Amino acid sequence: MKPLKEVAGAYMALSDAQRQLLAGSYEEAASNCRKAMEISRTMPPEEAFDHAGFDAFCHAGLAEAQARLRMFDDALRSADVALRHFNRRGELNQDEGKLWIASVFSRALALDGLGRGAEALSEFRKASEMIAERKGEMPGRDALLAEATQRMAELGKSAKSGKPEGYKAWWEFWS
Repeated sequence: MKPLKEVAGAYMALSDAQRQLLAGSYEEAASNCRKAMEISRTMPPEEAFDHAGFDAFCHAGLAEAQARLRMFDDALRSADVALRHFNRRGELNQDEGKLWIASVFSRALALDGLGRGAEALSEFRKASEMIAERKGEMPGRDALLAEATQRMAELGKSAKSGKPEGYKAWWEFWS
């Protein structure tokens, strides 16, 4: 297989995964993200291909799929792999910016799912700011903002009290 065919196959699998994420087909999306990475790894190392960048793109999609499938440990690992790349490079083009935001949001979902509320709240805030500042189009932008706002409100309530629901101090029983 020539590298051009391999590149096309890898990007086709990644494109399929992005469509499946928007459609809510998370298992298929995760499978296609893994497939895209497998195809890209068959290219000879001497070929001019940004393997690290492509893996970051794949891990961004994989993190979202895994978070939605409640595979929070895996989602956190994938989001961190993607963010290592995006945080160093910044928003260089429109596609990378979308995936950067998606990675931050997926990291927030994973942290929330793992019960790490304070960290999740910080990540949801960061994702909301990134979405609000984004100039270009972003599929599902309004839904992401709404979900982030809802989750921040829920996490903010639990962070304020710091006590389990229904908790009463000892002196409240006597009054």
